[in-house]
Formats: sequence, C-alpha cells, structure tokens
Amino acid sequence: MYRDPVQSLQPLYSRPAPTRPLRVGMIGIGTVGAGTFRVLARNRADIAGRAGREIEMVIVSARNLSRAAGIVGKGVELTDDPLRVATHPDVDVVVEVAGGTGPARDWVLAAIAHGKHVVTANKALLALHGAEIFASARQHGVAVAYEGAVAVSIPIIKALREGLTANRIEWVAGIINGTTNFILSKMRDEGLDFAAALAQAQALGYAEADPSFDIEGIDAAHKLTLLAANAFGMPVRFADVQVEGITSLQGLDVACAEQLGFRIKLLGVARRQADGVELRVQPALVPATHLMAHVNGSMNGIMVKADAAGVTMYYGAGAGSEPTASAVIADLVDVARLDGTHAAQRVPHLGFHVHAMSALPVLPRAAVCTPHYLRVPVHAAKQIKAVAAWLAGQHVPVRQVRPAAERPGMSPQVLVLTDAVVQATVDLAVRTLQAHPAVAGAVTTLRVEELAD
Repeated sequence: MYRDPVQSLQPLYSRPAPTRPLRVGMIGIGTVGAGTFRVLARNRADIAGRAGREIEMVIVSARNLSRAAGIVGKGVELTDDPLRVATHPDVDVVVEVAGGTGPARDWVLAAIAHGKHVVTANKALLALHGAEIFASARQHGVAVAYEGAVAVSIPIIKALREGLTANRIEWVAGIINGTTNFILSKMRDEGLDFAAALAQAQALGYAEADPSFDIEGIDAAHKLTLLAANAFGMPVRFADVQVEGITSLQGLDVACAEQLGFRIKLLGVARRQADGVELRVQPALVPATHLMAHVNGSMNGIMVKADAAGVTMYYGAGAGSEPTASAVIADLVDVARLDGTHAAQRVPHLGFHVHAMSALPVLPRAAVCTPHYLRVPVHAAKQIKAVAAWLAGQHVPVRQVRPAAERPGMSPQVLVLTDAVVQATVDLAVRTLQAHPAVAGAVTTLRVEELAD
C-alpha cells in the first residue's frame, strides 16, 4: 500500500517540545553576566527554537545587589552568596562569569558535586584547575562547557572538537588576546611607543588598570592551553607553556619588521612535532601579505592546520560583553540539548575521550625551530658584511641581511632574517655576537612565523 512520505514523517514534527525550561543560575553579573542576561532576553524565542526549550534565569549572585536588580528586574532571585547558586535545588546549570581562580574553583566544584552542569568563560580557572574540574564532572556525569573562555565570538572550541573531528591537527596558531593586538596595531599604524599605545588601550577600556595578564602573555597562554588540549588530545598543561609578552618590544622593531615586509603580532602557537608539542606565546614576525597580519585592533584570528581539511582560519571579536555572551549562550543551548543523552555519548570536555588522551611531551624552548629576526646595532653601517659572515660561521643560516632605514638619532642597525634554526643555536650566537667588536649594543631577536605549512 502506498504511503505518503510526508504523512509518515508527520509524527516527528508534531511531537511536543519539552515543556520544562532549562533553569540557570549565574555567578557574577558584571560585563559578561549583564551581556548574557540581555542577549537571553532579546533573542529568547530564537534561542528556545534552537535549544528545543526555554532557557530561564532562576537566580543570580552579585556583589552589588542593587545594581544587579536594575539589570535582571523582577522574577529572578538575587543573592550575594555564590554557593547558594552553585547548590540551588531548582538550578540545572550554573554559569560562572565572575572570574578568578580561587573561589571560582570552589563554586564550580560545588555545582558539579550537586549534579549541575557548568558553563564558564573563565580561561584562567580551566588552565590552572581544568584537570580537577573535568575529572569531577566525569565522576558526576555532568558537562563543563567553556566556548566563551577562548576567543569569545569565534566558536573555535566547537570547531576543534566537532567540525574538525575527522582530522589529525598539526598546529593551531593565533592572535588570541585583543588588548595586545590593539597595542601592536597602534604601534604600527601611529608610530606610538609601547607605553603610549598601552595608555590609549586603557583609556578605551581594552586594557585593565593592571594590564599585566594581557601584556605579559599570560591570558593568551591560558587560552593556548585549552586550544592545545582540544587539538592534540593532551591534558591541560599551562605550566609548560613558554610565555613572552610585549612589554620589552620597541617601536623600532615594529618599524624594522615593516621594512622587511613583516608585521609583529603576539601569537599563541601549539604545534605537533615528531618528538613532542610546541606550546608557546611570543611576539613574532608574520609576513605582511598573510591574512593573520591583517587581524588588527582588538580582533582575534586563529588558524588551524589539519591533515584532511588543510588550513582553516577563524576571525572575530575576542572580547566584549555581548560577544562573550554569544559564546556563553551557545554553551547553554548545547546543555539544553543533553536531556536523555548518556554521559558517554556526549562531546568530551577536551575533544577526546579520557582513555584516548595522551600526555604528550612539551618541547623545551631551546629545541623550538623557526626562522628568526635579529636587529644588531653596529658602530658603522659598513660592518654589515662582518655581521653576516660571523653569523654564518656560527651555523646560523642567514636568509637576508640589510641595513635598517636611517632614523634621526638612531645608530646604524643591521637587520637579519634567518632560515629555520633551533633556538639554542640562536641564543648561543647572540650571546657571543654581543662581544663582537662591530656590535654597539644589545641584539634583539624575535621569531618569524610564516604559518604556511
């Protein structure tokens, strides 16, 4: 008997959606928390349509209750006790957007122990305590979601552990701190020195009064830790990341990089090698024609090299109230879809099931092999050949050597680009080069990242 295929599918479309909303408790209602509340309210119908049910804010903890009341209005319980949110009997998922690593760890672990799923944008918390938090979540059969912790508007965690799941990831590299990218863009575009560019970033709210986590590379290292774990199936290894910020970067080097056809960016790089994984954050020269060189201002950009997909690139806002809220709510929608799903069938916290993860060794700084940029101050411009010859004698493969463009009040400078060479060789050459009679001051070195293969 003929059966209309449309009619045969009709029961699938007529099933009632779950009537009980996903009940949310939120710890913190500062910039990110307020943005999350606004976007949830503004896009309520679309979010429910994607989640399959309503997402309802039940309780919020805040230090300033009167300010919080002005944001959430009526119908949401307020408390100044985060643990009340973490243990609330009517909460299914706890959103932690208060930040910090001490009390936040206790709140998250308490929520997990009480059977709550957790959504967090706290990259420092997971970089430092992720192993403990994920283990506890597995034990209690709950999810920990954290898309908002890395390059907020860019769904890079989902891309690594879902969209690229068929691939062996070879490397991940990116601009993952908007504050430092803003500073470097200002140094290049306006010729500002570091201090002036930082002051401008602080005036515009891109940098905190104490910007050390950003400018010293720590924030980027927190994020790189999570990217590497999802890319390679390795544990969270923040302590092993080699971190160098931009505090000592001179405007002269920004200008000299431009002269050579490069731009300086603070990059986080996780690269799989035959004998281990590189985990490093440092300012590096990127070819001026490369897409990554054109990620400017406070924007973020991340590239992934995979064996099947090849190179993919992801671009978007790396900070901000509603961009972060976008990622937090995407995680809430994923949690809302988990009803009836056994824990073993969910997307693993770090992309790989725990039995398949491997404690890959992290290469020491001395073993990392990349091209390098050197700026060598000399007593006279004619000594350029002496510097090039001496470096070649130290087994440094010189690709290009040329004088820096003259600038008022600047002594002669020799600019050198090398081919790929291990850091140990460069370090030894620079130490001995300092004693060369032609050299008139400290030698500056930076890595070059061509991000091509």
